Amino acid sequence: MVVQTIPARIRWAVDFMDIQPNDHVLEIGCGPGAGAELICSRLETGKLFAIDRSESGVDRTKRRCAKYLEAGRLTVRQIDLATLRVPVKRLTKVFAFNVNLFWVRDASAEIALLHERVLPGGTVNLFYEATQREQVPEIVEKASKALADAGFRVSIVDSKVPAAVGIIGKR
Repeated sequence: MVVQTIPARIRWAVDFMDIQPNDHVLEIGCGPGAGAELICSRLETGKLFAIDRSESGVDRTKRRCAKYLEAGRLTVRQIDLATLRVPVKRLTKVFAFNVNLFWVRDASAEIALLHERVLPGGTVNLFYEATQREQVPEIVEKASKALADAGFRVSIVDSKVPAAVGIIGKR
């Protein structure tokens, strides 16, 4: 079996979120499953619901994280955030890395859905690779505004190594 590494930017973002053993987490855009693997390794009674619009992303996450699927800690679905239905007021954290939805177009409907489903005190954690520093101000401005307009309290975290930025919305 091939051991797959977890990129430093994903490790930094998941470390920042401080996943607790009983957290209920939604990952938007699970891709190859690195974030899912790291998050699930920290859960005990909590669960991760990972979604991706891409069939290949879902398949890769399922293969990489098979033991967490079998243990009942992980559910993976091919679905768009706009059509996601999860129980109201259940999520403690939402995680997305390099998901452009939140800054390239109007995502108010999707963010309103997250606001309805995140428990008070919970967070929406939007992380972006920041290797092209000239894009960071626009990403931060647009994603922050979208979260704030939906009622989240917004803070920013910036890392030089790895080059990443986080826009954190607290409910």
